Amino acid sequence: MAETRLTQGRIQVYTGDGKGKTTCALGLALRAVGHGFQVYMVQFMKGWETGEARVAATRLAPEMTLRPFGRPGLVNLRAPAPEDLALIHEAWDLARQVILAGAHDLVILDEINLALSFNLLPKEEVLQVLRDRPQWVEMVLTGRQAPPELMELADLVTEMRPIKHYYEAGVPARCGIEW
Repeated sequence: MAETRLTQGRIQVYTGDGKGKTTCALGLALRAVGHGFQVYMVQFMKGWETGEARVAATRLAPEMTLRPFGRPGLVNLRAPAPEDLALIHEAWDLARQVILAGAHDLVILDEINLALSFNLLPKEEVLQVLRDRPQWVEMVLTGRQAPPELMELADLVTEMRPIKHYYEAGVPARCGIEW
């Protein structure tokens, strides 16, 4: 537990089409762990092994827990496979329990914004859990297309906007940088 628990957790949303939403959330997680906070990160629709999952399990545990839910590849958001939808709901069930238990100072819901935007999760239920969370729990929700209702509820909204990206020049995602 943190030396000094937050008296008032806030809701932060990182959204937009630019790169860096998950990376920004992980930077905040690293800072929080450095101050003795307990951090829990639930990754929606991410089923491949990432560098952040490795470091959370081997170097930041037990202060940080990272649980990915997903299968390799992208989810068809307009018509998700039953397996993908089940994993999204399993991730939300865990996230809801973690948030309401109040044992973690910072809870990150990575890539939940798209699940909300495409109505793959009950938006009002998610918003209500955010409202009902223990007052000290800081929340970070990431992903493109954050719904307006979430942005209205949030205390901080950051939009990542692409200006230039080497992907446009044909550079593929690189191990250790993009994943």
